[in-house]
Amino acid sequence: MADLKFRVKAQSENPTKTVVKARGFEIIIDEPANLGGTNEGANPVEYMLAAFCGCINVMGHIIAKELDFELRSIDISMSGNLNPARLFGSSMEDRAGYKNIEVFIEPDCDASPEVLSKWLEAIENRCPVSDNLSNSTPISLKLKALQLA
Repeated sequence: MADLKFRVKAQSENPTKTVVKARGFEIIIDEPANLGGTNEGANPVEYMLAAFCGCINVMGHIIAKELDFELRSIDISMSGNLNPARLFGSSMEDRAGYKNIEVFIEPDCDASPEVLSKWLEAIENRCPVSDNLSNSTPISLKLKALQLA
């Protein structure tokens, strides 16, 4: 199967608020007031957790179908810890990102514990967001050529 390419475009509205366009959707990213924002949307690291939840949901349903059991719904609780010191430039000791992410998944289904164990292993193995969080992905930040007036 050929690679799929996903694209987004973003524009800053103020120092903490970013408006992102993804296909026909608009995503508002902002910081809470206690981090200097205007609290008009979830912040980037909250969206990362949200994306992970969404991926678990999609993969959970795909894999349940493959394992031939009815998955009525999934409740997902997720949290992560990060130290904001690097973000704010006050210390470079801790990494900038999450130190850990804890995920609790509660499927509404009648599958056996053995099947659910296979199901959970497959979700972790096949979820693209989990893969990106668990493994290094090459990133290339480039300045776009500036147009001088």
